[in-house]
Amino acid sequence: MQVILLERVAKLGQMGDVVNVKPGYARNFLLPQGKALRASDDNIKSFENRKAELEAQNLETRKEAEAVAAKLDGARYVVIRQASDAGALYGSVSPRDVVELLVEAGITVDKRQVIITTPIKTLGLHTAHVTLHPEVEAEVGLNVARSPEEAELQASGKSIQDLAAEEEAAAEFEIAELFDDIGAAGQDDDDPRSQGESQDPRDA
Repeated sequence: MQVILLERVAKLGQMGDVVNVKPGYARNFLLPQGKALRASDDNIKSFENRKAELEAQNLETRKEAEAVAAKLDGARYVVIRQASDAGALYGSVSPRDVVELLVEAGITVDKRQVIITTPIKTLGLHTAHVTLHPEVEAEVGLNVARSPEEAELQASGKSIQDLAAEEEAAAEFEIAELFDDIGAAGQDDDDPRSQGESQDPRDA
């Protein structure tokens, strides 16, 4: 099916382009969302008459989207989740979760605008992309942790694996010191001087 695009559509074309698409894609997505019109002679003429108006609207909405993108780009949000000691989440972080975070921050988006390219199933620092306009996209940082303290640790550049390794090393060091203390105490007990015995031959 041929359609004329009323706005830029990723991987398809720019505003005003006449493109061939699958009928289902046109009926279920492009046409109902007002992103395109069937490429009939009447619709093409109508587009040409409205082109200046559509371009002005597009420019206005793009400016608004760019203002929101400036707030989002580089921002990082903490997501508290339950997870195993190895860092595997009990579930995953979804676009809906990102939408809720943004709403709390005063930014309203639809979950269809949120793209998570790699499923988020582990603790740590991740990213999500938010399509604010056909020509504007923002990158949002997600700090997925089991607690605010853990999130702060991850933000400083450490992972829970690093922390676990540090704690294990500290525990091993304490155990080693404990054995050293026990060994030193044993040597003191074996030393006659520790029991008040004189080493002077004349005392024999």
